Amino acid sequence: MVLVNFALDFNKLLAQAKELLDVIAAKIQNIINFSLIYSSFPKLLDGAKVSLLISLCSVILGVSLGIIVATGRLSKFWPTKAISSAYVAFIRGTPMIVQIFIIHYGLAEFGVTLPAFASGIIALSLNSGAYMGEVFRGGIQSIDPGQTQAGLSLGLTPFQVFRYIVFPQAFRRVIPSMGNEMVTLTKDSSLVNFIAIAELTYRATLIASRTYEYFTMYIGIAIVYFAITFALSQLLALLERRMGPYDSDSKPGKGLRR
Repeated sequence: MVLVNFALDFNKLLAQAKELLDVIAAKIQNIINFSLIYSSFPKLLDGAKVSLLISLCSVILGVSLGIIVATGRLSKFWPTKAISSAYVAFIRGTPMIVQIFIIHYGLAEFGVTLPAFASGIIALSLNSGAYMGEVFRGGIQSIDPGQTQAGLSLGLTPFQVFRYIVFPQAFRRVIPSMGNEMVTLTKDSSLVNFIAIAELTYRATLIASRTYEYFTMYIGIAIVYFAITFALSQLLALLERRMGPYDSDSKPGKGLRR
């Protein structure tokens, strides 16, 4: 009898749970217009292509700038170190949207008018360069100084020691931190919609302004960005495994955004 009562109560609980799920599903369908997301997907995809292009260009330039900034921060020549440190402090201490406005609208006050696309890439690259610089600086500092001394004792120049001994090891160690910055930059690329670049967020907002389905379109934006960043994270994880084990004792991720 106890087992029979338990089975009846369990079946009743399952029925109530199913009823609750049906109510939730109906509410979601009333709030989110999935048919609009589906019909708008080609336009969202076009915007995502622009977002990816901006992110790719900014990452490439940001990594290149980050290496320069890292070497500048570690330089014994104080003007170079001071300039690099001031640049990093300014970028990390100001919102990215302000940096975008300074590049796009501020430079115009001095007669330098840039296309919105170029302004977006420059602003994102400058922002990424500061964080990448701190990431690379941490990676370089994690390498045993004895390796540098050994290279110099073998007759290598300081540049050769950095190029062939220090940097390859540092690069391998900062892959996780660098990947985190790439994912963050990809999401932050949505901010360039404020200077009328027709990327994902901009196109979705235009659709929402015509249909008044703002919540639906923001869900669409979230879905697309999640798909992009998830795929990027998996590719970076694969790269990390192929490049070799990560030394967990070192702490190269000083430039990470917390």
